[in-house]
Amino acid sequence: MTVQKTTFCRICEAQCGLVVTVDGDRVTEVTPDTDHVVSKGYACIKGLTFENFRASPDRLQYPLKKTASGYERISWEQALSEIGSKVRSLRQQHGDDSVGLYFGNPISFTTLVPMFVNGLVTGLNTKKFFNTGSIDCNNKFLVSEKMYGAGMALTFPDVDRNQFLMIIGGNPAVSKMSFIHLPHPVDRLKAITERGGRVVFVNPRLTESAKAVGEQVFIRPDTDVFFLFAFLHEVLQRDAVKHDIVKAHMTGFEKLADAVRDWTPEKAEAVTGISAQQLRELVTAYLAADGAALYLSTGVNMGRNGTLAFWALEVINAITGNLDRLGSSLMGLGILDYAELMSRQEFPTFHSRIGNTPSLLSSLPMGVLADEILQPGDDKIRALFVLSGNPVITSPNTQKLEQALDALELMVSIETFPNETARHAHYILPGSHWAERPDIPFMFVSFAGLSPTPWFQYTDRLVTMPNECRDELWTLAQLGKACDAPLFGSRLFQLFVNTGGWLRSLPLLGRFLKPMGETLLGITCLMSKQGSLRALRKHPHGKLREPLQDNNYLGKRIVTDDKKVHLAPPEFLLLARERLPAIYQDILDTREQLRLITKRERFSHNSWTHNDPAYVKGKRHTNYLYMHPDDANRLSLNDGETVQVASAAGAVVVPLAITTDMMPGSVALPHGWGHQQATGLSVASQTTGVNANILASDGPDAIEPLSGMAQLTGITVRVQRA
Repeated sequence: MTVQKTTFCRICEAQCGLVVTVDGDRVTEVTPDTDHVVSKGYACIKGLTFENFRASPDRLQYPLKKTASGYERISWEQALSEIGSKVRSLRQQHGDDSVGLYFGNPISFTTLVPMFVNGLVTGLNTKKFFNTGSIDCNNKFLVSEKMYGAGMALTFPDVDRNQFLMIIGGNPAVSKMSFIHLPHPVDRLKAITERGGRVVFVNPRLTESAKAVGEQVFIRPDTDVFFLFAFLHEVLQRDAVKHDIVKAHMTGFEKLADAVRDWTPEKAEAVTGISAQQLRELVTAYLAADGAALYLSTGVNMGRNGTLAFWALEVINAITGNLDRLGSSLMGLGILDYAELMSRQEFPTFHSRIGNTPSLLSSLPMGVLADEILQPGDDKIRALFVLSGNPVITSPNTQKLEQALDALELMVSIETFPNETARHAHYILPGSHWAERPDIPFMFVSFAGLSPTPWFQYTDRLVTMPNECRDELWTLAQLGKACDAPLFGSRLFQLFVNTGGWLRSLPLLGRFLKPMGETLLGITCLMSKQGSLRALRKHPHGKLREPLQDNNYLGKRIVTDDKKVHLAPPEFLLLARERLPAIYQDILDTREQLRLITKRERFSHNSWTHNDPAYVKGKRHTNYLYMHPDDANRLSLNDGETVQVASAAGAVVVPLAITTDMMPGSVALPHGWGHQQATGLSVASQTTGVNANILASDGPDAIEPLSGMAQLTGITVRVQRA
């Protein structure tokens, strides 16, 4: 029987509302939900075609074990028994830290699974936990922790009221913005200009967003920190500071002038390519606007100085009165005060044995994962769980990481597809698709409240999982039991989830018991005063929450010890003093060399979507190196010819695309490609794209010291005819 169901997409933070037509366990149509309380009929191509991904014939549907002749199908009982036995043996012989876990992006935009991942890490009592934060966003968590007291105290621009919005290193038309829930981003940015405001994009490339709305300011790759330090320098020079707000709610202001004293607009011009005059004009416009915000995204996060750049940006918004004011930059409030809850939790800093690299929010940087496996030592990683991720494509120096994965005594991949990483696993356990799970909005939206229009929604699962696929909550619970690693270190909680699963397996009683995910979501909704699941089902298009208010944060919800914003954390002052002069000189010395940025494409999302024929047809069967005509002429290169791109870490060969969208001196290579070895992906393995992260270096000397962020953009490269 054909039925229509409402839900929301879980590919990115936008979480757009969808109407899905279901016939049995088959999705026959997906359309935007025109009645959704926020997205109101907007959805992108990736959300509308999710069934191509979910129902692909390449999907993993049974547990697999690697043998001498390839992978063979085994039972869940055998897989869990053998995995558990090996993990218990390794922990007994080599200690808890001989087992590691990596948590990837595709399932991050659900709500409960990240909690259970932390539960298994706690149960294993291991410090070897890795996630995508050190790839794209740890700098923001670190700055929030030091300035506001909690990693989840995250600000976002009040886009629907901004009169001036500067977006640095972001491309909302394609990526929908990060750390903010913003369906229909281009129309909402156009609304700023329609009400007389300004939208400015600062980027080495003329992005799809800048072509649609606002104005473009070209900046040389990896120089954003100098632009922002000069911006802050100019604000202080003009004394354009709300001293009453600073005095009442902030500390450390007197140290800012010394930190940026040398970083004048003229000095910044030499490396950024943005004239001192233009920078000062942007400062004037920002200060004059009745409601302004500076915002930066992954294009800055993934450079060498994402932490210092984001710190400077947050300081500018804070001291100019553009924090905690409608129309400026806001600190959201979710269904729970997530920042306050995190401030109560202990996140002790520990250090990797590789370069004494510090952890952040209890996870280690991806830049040291390969060495944690390869370098001898009592606590080297011998077993690794990889949950819903593809680090072979997404991590720095991925060729070295592949060597490390092959050196493991045990690797377990929990995945929906046999991707490049899963092919190294000894066991592959089939996971679920988001359409097969009940859910509430992603924790940044529901818990941290990163939405200009606060909302909430519950969705039931749309279809059942095929064959022997299992919900990751169940899989993590079973692994906790098999490995003698009770979730959250609690045998009582482990007993609860195990007993629930056993009772639901009974023929009669199981009919009356809700699945674990639905039960836990129901408890979450009740505890957060959103109502019962029965009540929430009466709002199939979501429901609006209390609208945002002025003065909802400063003096009320800051969770630092003194309840004030810390403008000048000593770690950042020291990092700026020790790090920036040398990097500035390096950029000056290499001005004649090309610098590489990565980019996301409309018909691509990280490494997930290239197995859909609709996404890779025609010229989209590969990625291209994008280069300005001036650079192509200087190097005697022609459009369409094959070139070699080389860095200190490695080299790739890729076709060239010449375009005036690029700033001279910079080149762009889309990330997420390089699937030729993933033989289980029948479509993606036939593409010819290359993995941009082969060009990125790993190791403790290659990552940002405090956040552990790898440098995946702004890389110095040499380009020549292949």
